[in-house]
Amino acid sequence: MATPCSVERAWGANSVISETYIKRLTDLPTELLEYILCFPILNHIDISNVSCCCKRLHDVCHGSGKVWGHQYKLRWPRLQKLYRQNESYDWLKEFKTRHMVCLQIQRTVVSISKRFFAEVPCIGQVLGDSFAEIESLGAPEHFCEDELLSILNSDRRKRLTLKYYAKKILYFLRQQKVLRSLKAFLERPPEEQLALEGAVLVDQYCNPLADVTLESISVQIDDITDKVKKYLRVKNASHPSLRTGQGHGLVEDLELQRQVICALNAVLYDQLQYKGNECDYYNPLNSYIHQVVLRRTGIPISLSVLYMTLARKLGVLLEPVNFPNHFLLRWCQRQTRSDDIYDYIYVDAFGKGKQLTARECEYLIRQQVTAEYYGSISTTELLLRMVGNLLNIGKRGEGNEKSYQLLRDSLDLYLTIDPDNVQYLLLQARLYFHLGIWPEKVLDILQHIQALDPSQHGAVGYLVQHTLEHIQHKRHPMEPDVKRRSAPEHSQVQYSVGLIMKHKRSGYNCVIYGWDPKCMMSQEWITTMRVHQLTSGANQPFYNVLVQDGTCRYAAQENLEPHSAPLEIAHPEVGRYFSEFAGTHYVSNEELQTRYPEDMVETQSTVQELYEAHLLSSGHLAEPSADHQTVGP
Repeated sequence: MATPCSVERAWGANSVISETYIKRLTDLPTELLEYILCFPILNHIDISNVSCCCKRLHDVCHGSGKVWGHQYKLRWPRLQKLYRQNESYDWLKEFKTRHMVCLQIQRTVVSISKRFFAEVPCIGQVLGDSFAEIESLGAPEHFCEDELLSILNSDRRKRLTLKYYAKKILYFLRQQKVLRSLKAFLERPPEEQLALEGAVLVDQYCNPLADVTLESISVQIDDITDKVKKYLRVKNASHPSLRTGQGHGLVEDLELQRQVICALNAVLYDQLQYKGNECDYYNPLNSYIHQVVLRRTGIPISLSVLYMTLARKLGVLLEPVNFPNHFLLRWCQRQTRSDDIYDYIYVDAFGKGKQLTARECEYLIRQQVTAEYYGSISTTELLLRMVGNLLNIGKRGEGNEKSYQLLRDSLDLYLTIDPDNVQYLLLQARLYFHLGIWPEKVLDILQHIQALDPSQHGAVGYLVQHTLEHIQHKRHPMEPDVKRRSAPEHSQVQYSVGLIMKHKRSGYNCVIYGWDPKCMMSQEWITTMRVHQLTSGANQPFYNVLVQDGTCRYAAQENLEPHSAPLEIAHPEVGRYFSEFAGTHYVSNEELQTRYPEDMVETQSTVQELYEAHLLSSGHLAEPSADHQTVGP
C-alpha cells in the first residue's frame, strides 16, 4: 500500500511531467507543428480553433501558409491545376474567398428556386437575367464554377432542387464565357481565324456542360495526322510533309499535294471509316466537332472543317466553298491563286473525299448555279452556315424543350456573329415571348429591330404590347393555388405527389408532381386523347407526372397504380419539384409542399403501407426530409 508520502511524490512527479509535456508541445519546431496540423482528420474549423489557442500556434497556422494551403487543397482539389507550384499564395485569403463564394452561390440558388418555381418549365431554360446575380458577386469565375460542380457532384439522391438550379446557372455562366471567347475570335484578323477553333466554340456553346476543349480535339486530330504521315511514308518516304521542324509550311508541287489528298482519303475513310451521316442527317450531333471526331460521322460542313484542318497540317491549302445544299472544299490546280472556277478541283468531304470538277458539282445538287457559289468564303461565313444548319434543325423540331433549347442557342450564336440580322432578331424575340421568359430582353431586341428596320413596326408593336403586359403580370404575381386533400371536392383523389407510379396501359414509370380533382385540359385535348373512352371519363382525378423517358404527361387516376418496386425517375425536371429521392418515393421541396401542404404526410403513409416489408428488410422506415409536352391520359 502506498504511503501518503509516496502518493504525494507520485502526484508531484506527474505534475512535473505534465508541465514539461505542455512546454515541449508549444516548443516543437515549426516544421513538426505544421506536419501535425496537416493531418487529414483536421478540418478548417479545427485549424481556426487551434490558431486561437495562443500566439505560437497562431503564428504556425498563419506563418508560411502551409497549413491553410493544405486545407485549401484538401477541400477543393479541382482548383489545384490553376495554381503554379513555384509561386507563393495567401492561402488563408484564398480559402476565405472560396468559402464565401460557396455560401453566396448556395443562397442565390435557393432564392432562384423560390422565385421561379411558378414559371413555365423549359429544359435548359435560362431564367432571364437573374443569373447576373452570380456574376455581380465579384468572385473569381473559377471559384463560382467549382462550387456549382461541387453541388452537382454531391450525393446523387439528395439536394435535387439545389442541383437543378446549379446546373442551369453553370449552363448560363459557361455559355457567357464562350460568347466572350467568340467575340474575341471574331475581332482577330481573318487569317488568324481558324475554322477548327470556331467550330469548337460553336460546339462549346451548344454543349456547355460537356468537356469540350480545343486542346483535346487538337490532340485527336494530331493523332489522325500521324496516321496519314505513316501511310504517306510508305508511298513516298521523302515527301516534304514528313519533315520535322517544317511548321505548317505549304507543299508547292501539285503532284505532292495530290499524294497528301490520296493519303488523307485512305486513312480518313478507309482505315478510320469516317462517313457522311445519310441516315440521320438532321441530328444536331453531326454539327458538333467533338461528336464528329468521336462518332466518325457528320454532315458536309463539319466533315469539311475536319478535312481542311488535316490537309493544312500536312501542307495542303483547301478553301471552304459555300455551295448550296452541299458544303465543299476547293483545291487550286495552279501555282497562283485564280478567279476561274475551272482552275479548281472541288473536294466532297461528305462523299469520302471525292474530287469533282465545277460541272460535276452541279450534278451533285441537280441544279445549275452561278459562279459566285464556287468562290471561297471566310471563317466567319463558314460559322454562319454551320450555326444556320443548327438553327434550321431547331425549327424542324417538334416544339419540345430540346428543340427550343437548340433554337435558342443557335440564335444566340448567329446574332453574336451577325448582330443586325432583322429576320433572326425577330425570331429570337418571338421565341422568348412564346416561352414566356426574359421579357426585358425581348423589349431590348424589339427596340433594336425598330431602329434597324422601321417597316417591322406592326410585328414589333404587337410583341411590345403583350410583353409589357407580361412584365406587369410578373410584378403582381398570383398567389399559388393551394390544394388540400381534406377539402370535400378532393375526396376522390387517391394518390399524392412524390409517389412512384406505373401506367397500367402504356407501361411507363413516373412520379406524381401535381394533381387535379378532374381533368382540367381543353375540350379539344379531351377529344383528341379520347378521354371519353375511359371508364370515368374526364370526371376523375388527373395527375401531372414526370415520365422516365423525359416527357411530362397528364394521366387519369384509373390508368395509374403504385409501382411494385419503386425506382428513381431520370427526368431532367425532377429537381424542380423534389429535394430528395428517399428510396421508395420523392420528397417534395419547399415550393411544392406549399402547393400541396397535406400530401407529404399522405405519401409517407402510403409508402409505409405499400413497402413496409421492403423498408423493414432494409433496416429503416423512410423519414421526412428537412430539407407541358402534355400527352395522353
